[in-house]
Amino acid sequence: MGHKIRQYYLPLLRYHLRIIFGGKFIYFVVASVGLFLLTSLLSLFGEGAFPNNADVYGFLLFPGLLLIFYPSAFGIQNELDAKTLELSFGVPDYRYRIWLARLLLLLATIYFTLILLGLLSWLIYYPPPLFEMAFQLMFPIAFVGTLAFYLSTLIRSGSGTAAVVAIAGFAIFLLGETIGGRWNIFLNPFSQNQDMSLALWVETVYYNRIILGVGTALFTLGGLLNLQRREKFM
Repeated sequence: MGHKIRQYYLPLLRYHLRIIFGGKFIYFVVASVGLFLLTSLLSLFGEGAFPNNADVYGFLLFPGLLLIFYPSAFGIQNELDAKTLELSFGVPDYRYRIWLARLLLLLATIYFTLILLGLLSWLIYYPPPLFEMAFQLMFPIAFVGTLAFYLSTLIRSGSGTAAVVAIAGFAIFLLGETIGGRWNIFLNPFSQNQDMSLALWVETVYYNRIILGVGTALFTLGGLLNLQRREKFM
């Protein structure tokens, strides 16, 4: 079994990671680690209060968004440029399975990267609830990633998709308090609103995660369905 994993599954995993990240996987990992360390150390040695779980959540959110943004926004364009998307269309239903598998692989890679980044916080200040925090982080990260994937199947341009997602994300980030907690995709579940009771806060986080989960599923399905229109990509 171990030999089969080394001989078949590991090369396959490396191949798809290379496709997903356009051959730049190590650069994105280094950039995400650097961003996390920069924000963490600036907060630690700043004049503010000592970082807490809410702060660590924010420190981890942006590296996670960095990891998912490029692959989901530029994935279709990279395949078009590399002439590999046409090969995918040559196998019935292959393009659906392969892109769904790549999205799942991308999310799993980001989840374990967040765990590793969270371990660094043990060395910097104190141990946060790693697995719970990584799980909560995956809701906004998956939502943004699948939104970018869906838009990339409509726009078919990585730069255009990146611009639309960046503008929309920035607007939502600025209007987060105005649009309401449960509709805020960047809601921090570890930063309780002091104007809410604990029961109301738990309910707000619960419905926020349902909204993000449903949105993620719909964007994924919409993107996969858009891939049926072969003539749009050829």
